[in-house]
Amino acid sequence: MQTSDTIDKVLKQKAINKILSVAPGQNVRQALELMAEHNVGALMVMEGNRLVGILSERDYARKGILKGHHSEDTQVREIMSANVVSITPKHTVEDCMNLMTQKHFRHLPVVHNHEVVGIISIGDLVQWVIKGHEKTIEALTEYISGAYPV
Repeated sequence: MQTSDTIDKVLKQKAINKILSVAPGQNVRQALELMAEHNVGALMVMEGNRLVGILSERDYARKGILKGHHSEDTQVREIMSANVVSITPKHTVEDCMNLMTQKHFRHLPVVHNHEVVGIISIGDLVQWVIKGHEKTIEALTEYISGAYPV
């Protein structure tokens, strides 16, 4: 598990790779309830099969709560991030970490042939890197102790 691995590998290892989405016309409360039910911080905003935005807890905090919008009376389209930056399954973990750091994103939709195939969070990437480090430490420990095959 290295930073040069592709996002396709990360998606295959995710425990849950269900694509959760809402429509732009749904109210924000429904979206927040879906986020809470699945313990996620962002949802795809879809019109049919087309990705039109992403709604995150940050969007709600900054564009909803702070501007006095009530979740029951506000449509997702009013507070979603519409200019979505997406990645493909061929991007690397390192590519995504750099992009997320530069743009201050926590979630990136994964799109292949104009179809959303998943979402990657900063937590997914950190977990991937940590697992890689753990495997390296294990291999080095085995090598030092003489258990590593020659």
